[in-house]
Amino acid sequence: MVIDFSASWCGPCKFMEPVLNGMAAKFTEVQFVKLDVDELPDVAQEFGVQGMPTFVLLKKGKEVDRVVGAQKNDLEKKIGKHRDLVAAT
Repeated sequence: MVIDFSASWCGPCKFMEPVLNGMAAKFTEVQFVKLDVDELPDVAQEFGVQGMPTFVLLKKGKEVDRVVGAQKNDLEKKIGKHRDLVAAT
């Protein structure tokens, strides 16, 4: 699962939205969830989100990786890496 911590006023978050839609189409076995930090500040605090966008990668309920900022190539590599690890097990 990839949790996208973003905000409606965040420019880089808006830039990443179509990128994430493309990744969701490519990585169909990965669940993508978008959370607005202004609507769910407690959840953002629980995950230690300090900058946006922040993408938290979860596997079996545990954080396995994270990308802070509009780093689309880094995010895609990490999603692919963790997806491949699941496929190998």
